[in-house]
Amino acid sequence: MHGRPRKAYKPEEEAASAAKAVKLRSLQNQFMSNHHAKIYTKEAIDLSTKLLEINPEAYTAWNYRKLAVEDTLSREESNQDLVKSVLDEELKVVESALRQNFKSYGAWHHRKWVLSKGHSSVGNELRLLDKFQTLDSRNFHAWNYRRFVVELTNRSKEDELKYTEDMISKDFSNYSAWHNRSVLLSSLLAKAEGFMPNEKIPDEYKLVHDAIFTDEDDQSGWFYHLWLLDQTVNVETPLLTSSWPSHGSCINLSGGAGCLNDSSSSKLTTFCSESGSFPLILYFDQAVSGVSSSTVTVDSELRGNEDLVWEPVSNKNSRVSSVWVARLKYMSSEPCFPKEYTVKVRIGNSPGIVSSRGCNFSTPYEFVFTAHVHDTVREDSQEVVVSWTDGFDIWDAQSKDLNFLVNLDQQMGLKWRQEAIEEEIELFRALSDSKIGKLTLARLLMAKAMISENGVKGVHYEEILELYNDLMVLDSSHYHYYKDEHSVALLHKVTSSTESLSRHLFRYRDMNNSVCLRLNNLSLSRIASVKKLLFVQMLDLSHNELHSTEGLEAMQLLSCLNLSHNRIRSFSALDSLRHLKQLRVLDVSHNNIGEHSVDTTRYLCSSPLSNSEWTEDEVGRQMTSLVTKYWDAYFVLRDLNLKQLDIAGNMIAGDEFYTLVPQKVANLEDEDSCFPCPKSFRASTSSTTLNLKPFSDTDCGKTWIKSSN
Repeated sequence: MHGRPRKAYKPEEEAASAAKAVKLRSLQNQFMSNHHAKIYTKEAIDLSTKLLEINPEAYTAWNYRKLAVEDTLSREESNQDLVKSVLDEELKVVESALRQNFKSYGAWHHRKWVLSKGHSSVGNELRLLDKFQTLDSRNFHAWNYRRFVVELTNRSKEDELKYTEDMISKDFSNYSAWHNRSVLLSSLLAKAEGFMPNEKIPDEYKLVHDAIFTDEDDQSGWFYHLWLLDQTVNVETPLLTSSWPSHGSCINLSGGAGCLNDSSSSKLTTFCSESGSFPLILYFDQAVSGVSSSTVTVDSELRGNEDLVWEPVSNKNSRVSSVWVARLKYMSSEPCFPKEYTVKVRIGNSPGIVSSRGCNFSTPYEFVFTAHVHDTVREDSQEVVVSWTDGFDIWDAQSKDLNFLVNLDQQMGLKWRQEAIEEEIELFRALSDSKIGKLTLARLLMAKAMISENGVKGVHYEEILELYNDLMVLDSSHYHYYKDEHSVALLHKVTSSTESLSRHLFRYRDMNNSVCLRLNNLSLSRIASVKKLLFVQMLDLSHNELHSTEGLEAMQLLSCLNLSHNRIRSFSALDSLRHLKQLRVLDVSHNNIGEHSVDTTRYLCSSPLSNSEWTEDEVGRQMTSLVTKYWDAYFVLRDLNLKQLDIAGNMIAGDEFYTLVPQKVANLEDEDSCFPCPKSFRASTSSTTLNLKPFSDTDCGKTWIKSSN
């Protein structure tokens, strides 16, 4: 363990160990008898002391002593001298146990519990910690306890910061000291006099350079450097980085199942909704709470939007999220002629939006867009079977329309941040031959690219991608991490400018020139930079290496999604798609769904084995065994409103599973809906019969079978 080889015991050592085990077993039996009988006499408490002297990790013994103390305090609460004597005795027992095992969780927790009673002096605690930390300066238990004690005293954070610097100067490998320094600085930066980020962070870089260049192989300094880089790039105050509709944009709105056939819509984003509402999306640079009709004001002539309900888009069922959505109504029950509306959105004029770190949104922002509302749709409009191979027109690279669809990030105080990162880049190019040097240089270049002007970003991304390619070869044990970072850098490169993004954009003629983004065949293993893609309606991610759809939940306009030929292993990995209320077409063919058992601890999608929610609907009651077997598919598909679904080429795509799908995805049963089938399948429901004729393996995923009444 930890690089220390095991050695064989000598005969006398084995005999001593066996004798200790016999004594320990006898003490444990006596102790447990007292514990179960709730005996708290002096003799019983002394017995627990002897047990802890031998085994400080006996957590039950520590809990027993807590109960014994509580019993004494309940009877002798008025006798302050006795109370103090009892608690002081507990501190002595803890100190003795820590001398036996300095890393005993139970002992440290018990000492915290005793001090929290408020009858013991904390003046001696820091002196005791100094002694312990002289023996083991990196012990994280002692550092955690130190933070606890400092909170109970009047010792300043500045003094503690000086203490960490002294400990680091004695040992650059003291990870706990570096960590404690980051905790202290997090609360001091920009909140205490003399701790302005633009002055303090450059000084901290100089401090950590001494550690890194003294011992390049020690990880402590590198971790602190990574934390410093995060402080350099990120701003504590939350910012709005993107929205849909974006400022200055124009959108076409229509109701019904079909879309407009308007030639002018090629220059606009056309949104069709049966519900007569469209999503208003706010994307912040960090998770926030408090987004509501009181903190976000929407001014427009669109009726019925006086009290908008804002909902967080999060897979964690939390009221804190970086993405918030409200739905604006634009269709009324009364017929009307096409009309143009101006919508103004103001954010942050009233306080209440707060980040997860407790920082207030303090940069009010306003954006305005125009909505062209059409009350009717073509009577002959029909559902379109989406093909990912035909019907696409190349985006006009000379068009200025994209400038109104992509938001530019808000940035604050960039100059000192850019200068600090530039200095780090020049310094770490000297270490670019080592793995950690390449990784740090890639991170620094990525940070520079994120806060640089659009015109110079491309150069950085090319170098970043090359560095991660090198790392995947040099350090195969961390291949997947480098692969994910490579994917993130590639997607940031694609979205770094309207010019690069337009190379991947198309218009789909058969769906009213819907905006389609094609990111297929890029070897992507992770999704990123979604904040720049909120306007996308069709997304092609086929022929990549994705394992999950995490991140796509922000793309609320998405109606068609192609995930074919990826590495998705279960429907749980598609859980984020449940937030996409507009999604109608989903292709997950030729993945690995069903080939591996689902690890229910990895995803947020609940298992019916621990949740009775699935028994509340008719399908859950009538098809209990199928729902239990395919619970992940059940929970995902029930929240979607799909009209086309392709799961061919997956292990799960068998007759049994196809019995469940039409029951849960009702729209697949409607006339003219489409559904790909396995080699043979026939399923009957109360409303329709799906007749699917056999066809060859080579046709799987290519043939769409229409249901008929």
